[in-house]
Amino acid sequence: QRAGEPSANGEYANLRRLVQAAGLLERSALRALPRIVAVTGMLAAGITVLFVLRNSWWQLATAVFLAAAFAQVGFLGHDAGHQQIFRTRRWNDRFGYLVSNGVAGLSYGWWVDKHKRHHWHPNDVDRDPDVGRNVLAWTREQADQQRGIARLIARNQALCFFPLLLLEALNLQVSSIRALSARGERRGLEAVLLGAHAIGGLLLVFWLMSPLHALAFIGVQQGLLGLYLGVSFAPNHKGMPMASGDHDTDFLRRQVLTSRNVLGGRLLAASSGGLNYQIEHHLFPSMPSRNLRHARPIVKSFCAEHAISYRETTAFDSYRQVLRYLKSVTPTT
Repeated sequence: QRAGEPSANGEYANLRRLVQAAGLLERSALRALPRIVAVTGMLAAGITVLFVLRNSWWQLATAVFLAAAFAQVGFLGHDAGHQQIFRTRRWNDRFGYLVSNGVAGLSYGWWVDKHKRHHWHPNDVDRDPDVGRNVLAWTREQADQQRGIARLIARNQALCFFPLLLLEALNLQVSSIRALSARGERRGLEAVLLGAHAIGGLLLVFWLMSPLHALAFIGVQQGLLGLYLGVSFAPNHKGMPMASGDHDTDFLRRQVLTSRNVLGGRLLAASSGGLNYQIEHHLFPSMPSRNLRHARPIVKSFCAEHAISYRETTAFDSYRQVLRYLKSVTPTT
């Protein structure tokens, strides 16, 4: 049994045996190395350009590139949190703390706990933190509870969705800092790494640029980072069936029926960290992301044999479904 997966029994056990027989659950740091090197190269290239351009408005182009680079770092942290890279939990966690806290500036411990709850109970309004009541409402009941500016947003959620994603990186960072106030086994380590990331990044940017250029750079880089992460994660579950805490759907159906795959080939898979194969990822969270596309035909065929709805669509249509769903969830009065 691995992270986020149940004890194998019944239909899920049969599917797992098929996937395991294909060798798709095997983890290998060596096979993950090319991706790690590529992401490291992206960061190195972006930082090098920072030093070359220095105090120039062309640095806004660098900010766009580094937004994509840091999103890829976030995907590596995601994979480490799911124990996908190394064979042991110790090394996955060590790598996760380094890239998430030290490089991406996000609390690895907080995120793993939050994301684990999402995986066990996707789209469950009572237990999935990703669809809990926040700025956006995911059910009519949540929309009715919104007050003030949040209620105004609830009346226009489809219009506000993409603009709000520009604040997602800030939201993740604030949540990470709040998490450090709670007791935790590695709180000190996380605080040191987060502090080093924040202080080092700010000193570098303000040393190379004037205050105006630096603030513009940070705004563009952070805004687009949030947008990148948001458009990568949102199509996976938003607009799919919602659940409540009293449902008794088995693990296999709970994961498949609340998820959708987004079609787009290897380019989309590389740009989204493989998360476009969300059904396979939810069924086998510890499966290396590079193997998800190979698991797709096995899972799709199995679902067809067992009359389980397997949803996949294009990126454009997935966003259309998300916006249509948000438009339908508004306060009753």
